Amino acid sequence: MPTSTVSWPRGFRVGHHTDLERATGCTVILPPPGSVGARDVRGGGASTSQSDLLAADVPFGDVTALLLTGGSALGLAATAGVVEWCQSQGLGYDVEIARVPIVPTAVIFDLGIGGGARHPGPADGAAACEVAVEAAPASGCVGAGTGATVGKLFGRDGWCKGGLGSASAELPSGARVAALAVVNAFGDVIDERGQVLAGAWAPGVGFVDARLAVTHVAPTHPRMVSNTTLVVIMTDARLTKPEAAQVSRLASSGMARAIAPVHTPIDGDVAFVLSAGEIPATAFEVGTVAATLTASAIRDAVRSAASLRGVPAASARWSTRRPRST
Repeated sequence: MPTSTVSWPRGFRVGHHTDLERATGCTVILPPPGSVGARDVRGGGASTSQSDLLAADVPFGDVTALLLTGGSALGLAATAGVVEWCQSQGLGYDVEIARVPIVPTAVIFDLGIGGGARHPGPADGAAACEVAVEAAPASGCVGAGTGATVGKLFGRDGWCKGGLGSASAELPSGARVAALAVVNAFGDVIDERGQVLAGAWAPGVGFVDARLAVTHVAPTHPRMVSNTTLVVIMTDARLTKPEAAQVSRLASSGMARAIAPVHTPIDGDVAFVLSAGEIPATAFEVGTVAATLTASAIRDAVRSAASLRGVPAASARWSTRRPRST
């Protein structure tokens, strides 16, 4: 299922603010007005704001913008900038006397790689809004994925660079579906053949399959709740909130295809869904495609990532295993 800028969902804009020097950043998704939102929380350490409005049992589901950010809970400060920007554009939920922007936010813990020197704030959130465009976003060490890392089994010395990735496709009905993933997982990222693509690294050994090693090796990561994979499914198909909630659950299953172990007590995994459009489609078809795109976006994140602040990219890790030419 190839990704193409042509298949990017109509009306959905994505913008990044990237701070490579301090290894952090944020990413904003601006859906068309009146978008329906839902979410599925699988990790045991999620850190969010206003995401409870997207729970399946809450009738309200309108989303003005969605923010993914680094900085752990400190990064929630970037939400204020997104809210102010949306308000300046006349965007938000109409309460008759004003329009109130609804901006669910989810964070990743990237303070370890950046040394806690800085976290995204209001100016960064607003900056991401300013550059948002209706097209497939840049991948790798950008936006909320700037300071992302994976493979935490052996601590920092064994980390591999995570990042942000995306994938999109068009359904036979003409509806478009896209997945955006920020990959900062405790576990390994698994490729299409079931092999470790990026993960925990042991000197002289290479990638160590955490699915097998975790039962024999005590995790040495110094902070137990500092891992997260965040996924956003966007579609211009017409979904109700209950249908969007079903799609979010299927997106979580897509995480399980590409990350192992996943949804652990020390991960903050969340899958969001945003729907805005009039093209008829079922939760079955959108969700099935969303699961596949989620796995592709996760792999794109680590394949596109570059080494940063001493944390090698997957490509750099693999290069040390290649035999030298003679």
